[in-house]
Amino acid sequence: MTSKDGEVTFAVRVIPRASTTTCSGFREDTLVVRVGAPPVDGAANDALIAFFAKALCVPRRAIRIISGESGRRKRIAITGVTADQIRALAP
Repeated sequence: MTSKDGEVTFAVRVIPRASTTTCSGFREDTLVVRVGAPPVDGAANDALIAFFAKALCVPRRAIRIISGESGRRKRIAITGVTADQIRALAP
């Protein structure tokens, strides 16, 4: 997880088709997020962005998927938050 110029960048592993959208904690410096949406037509990406927006109280436009749009492993950048706020998402 890196923080630079008011933006936090971190790795996420997405598990689609979960019963609820929730954070499952960290595994090897990667945040694991289970999303209820299937990985079809960007639905899982939209659910991931909506999860972070709601959990961190930031607008959706503050969240970007830097890499991994079509895979389960992604790099996410969020502006307007701190690394501690991201760590606090993990149970």
